[in-house]
Amino acid sequence: MQLKRITICIALAFAPGAFAAEAAETALPDVEVVGNKIRPLPAKSNSALGGIDIARQRAATSDTAKLLEGQPGVSLYGAGGVSSLPAIHGLADDRIRTKVDGMDLISACGNHMNPPLSYIDPSNVGSVRVFAGIAPVSVGGDSIGGTIMVESAAPEFAAHDETLLKGQAGAFYRSNGDAHGGNLSATIATERLSVTYSGSTTEADDYKAGGDFKAAGPAAAGRNWLAGDEVGSSMYKSTNQSLAFALRNQNHMVELKLGVQDIPYQGWPNQRMDMTGNDSEQFNLRYTGQYGWGGLEARAYHENTRHKMQFFDDKLYWYGKGAPTDTKFDGVPCADYLAVGTSCAAGMPMDTEGRNTGAVVKADILLSARDLLRVGGETQRYRLNDWWDPSGKGMWPNVFWNINNGERDRLALFGEWEAAWSARWQTQFGLRYEKVDMNAGAVQGYGAGYAADAKAFNDADRNKSDDNTDLTALARYTPSPTQAYEFGFARKTRSPNLYERYTWSKGGMAMNMINMAGDGNGYVGNLDLQPEVGHTLSATADWHDAAAEGWNVKVTPYYTRVEDYIDAMRCFTGAGVCNAANLTRTDGFVFLQFVNQRARLYGLDISGRMPLAETGGYGSFTATGVVSHVDGKNETTGDNLYNIMPLNAKFAVVQRLAGWTNTAEVELVDAKKDVSSTRNELRTAGYGLLNLRSSYEWKQFRFDMGIENVLDKFYNDPLGGAYTGQGKTMPPVAGLIPWGIPVPGMGRSVYVGATLKF
Repeated sequence: MQLKRITICIALAFAPGAFAAEAAETALPDVEVVGNKIRPLPAKSNSALGGIDIARQRAATSDTAKLLEGQPGVSLYGAGGVSSLPAIHGLADDRIRTKVDGMDLISACGNHMNPPLSYIDPSNVGSVRVFAGIAPVSVGGDSIGGTIMVESAAPEFAAHDETLLKGQAGAFYRSNGDAHGGNLSATIATERLSVTYSGSTTEADDYKAGGDFKAAGPAAAGRNWLAGDEVGSSMYKSTNQSLAFALRNQNHMVELKLGVQDIPYQGWPNQRMDMTGNDSEQFNLRYTGQYGWGGLEARAYHENTRHKMQFFDDKLYWYGKGAPTDTKFDGVPCADYLAVGTSCAAGMPMDTEGRNTGAVVKADILLSARDLLRVGGETQRYRLNDWWDPSGKGMWPNVFWNINNGERDRLALFGEWEAAWSARWQTQFGLRYEKVDMNAGAVQGYGAGYAADAKAFNDADRNKSDDNTDLTALARYTPSPTQAYEFGFARKTRSPNLYERYTWSKGGMAMNMINMAGDGNGYVGNLDLQPEVGHTLSATADWHDAAAEGWNVKVTPYYTRVEDYIDAMRCFTGAGVCNAANLTRTDGFVFLQFVNQRARLYGLDISGRMPLAETGGYGSFTATGVVSHVDGKNETTGDNLYNIMPLNAKFAVVQRLAGWTNTAEVELVDAKKDVSSTRNELRTAGYGLLNLRSSYEWKQFRFDMGIENVLDKFYNDPLGGAYTGQGKTMPPVAGLIPWGIPVPGMGRSVYVGATLKF
């Protein structure tokens, strides 16, 4: 009987509405658990952030992905100021399934400037869960590197016969880049109906590194002056708003969330283009219900994105008369470019529109006192148009269709069996089948120079269908209250994205516009790409005090082999930029094609905490630490995988006294020496940073302040990519923007933030 009650608690913890505030009036009977606490699988190898952890970071960042910094195995690719790309164990971007309020959002951009986490502001994040490596099939799919799930705050309801009216307002300022912004949320609710509005805005100028990394001067002809330590194209402005409705009746709840985003500009220091507009509308409908047999969740969502790219304030906009190397008229506006066409270019407008519609139904079914079955199905319909209007010179006279009516449709079924064999042993087995259908329409280039590539693409078979199968097996052994061990295997599959399969031009300028890596190189797609298949072995040992509330040490080794890993090789056609020199260049930007190869990754995560002291006058002191290492190799070529985070660690001492929480943190990163020679990836030196943070809470008020990079240390971000943040970035000639400069990290920044609840 006791085991049955434990199993019921496990099922309810997984149930869709388990974390909604006051989600049901019906109370479960008290359950007395004797022995070890049993948690749903998997838990030990994952990490989570709750309200307090998130609140401490909000004043320091406007980038939701940066909330994940410090989580074991997680690193971030550098990008725009609100658009970093998370990596888990060396696998990033589309290799990770990222869900925002249950929606599978897709980046509608050839540079992946609008990743899923950029659609929610940190002030609106209620919880974060990271499934590293072995993600259950119920939360995985179309990914090989793990899952990130970000949720906004759960709806709140009033007590019986009462009305709830509450909210909060916050503001922040960060000195480096003059970043500032604010947020507001308000809720009005009865016992059954809850309505919440949330809004946020953030804005920043270019940030400064801890020292000069280039010569001072004009960003480009006709542009403003940039100091030697100023990181060009790192400015941004973003506004997000949402309106949420929730209606509950006993054990059932329906939620409707409407969201809009407006990003008028966001510079990119490691891309040749900048974002000059990103408008998104989101519709998200969800049902959750508790039944005698278990729990049921259903969701339907739609998201529409209108995305624009162009050269913003730190990059050359007007390209003048003459050959690409003739700079006499560069930067000088020419009113007659529309009439003359081939003599002058007004930048390079690039537009995309993505339409994303999805639905999911899943159920947790209690089969017996021991067994829980989780089953479900998902569907997603994605449409993408990517076109470049003519602007003059070589970009004339036609509209360039990069992707015309791109289609990517997914249909998935999954089942998961979880068994609590005893208080010591638990297992979970999952199977998922997913069908991915892709297609794209006929394309055209600006003019006759693109005709051959366009014809080859249009004549090819573009209708692709992938049958993907995922398998997971995980077990946990808990021999005593102070130790637990998890180990498992996963087979995960990811189909190529639309840009990997359907970008088609081998012209240098067009290839430079396709880049999801931030390395400054140019890319072209490949219709023959096969899905990636990753096989992962992982284990986690967790040692802790008996109450699991004091000290703990967690160690996670892992190994992943990927068949048909989508990497890149240098293109060769014997003409244009895909020439013999492109195959041998070692000191400049190159041109590449996506190809299937074989890869392997392995690594180790270590994390822990230790109470140091508990004093009457100075409060408590706790030490925390995280160490991560990953190694990635392309086994087909013998080259290193791109953008692999070197050995890194964070150690901190946290003091808590009354309403104060004070943190001193040291961040250590080893030199990046193992780089991708195929991409001419840049090496970076090792470094150490000191950060100080403090927060104070009193009744309804919270105040945060801190100093990031206290010593104003200069360092290059090992995952920041190649610096292309200023100057003449469009023509394919390699020497027009300097090669060999990594994007530097941010220098000293003082931040303050305040939040008032009412």
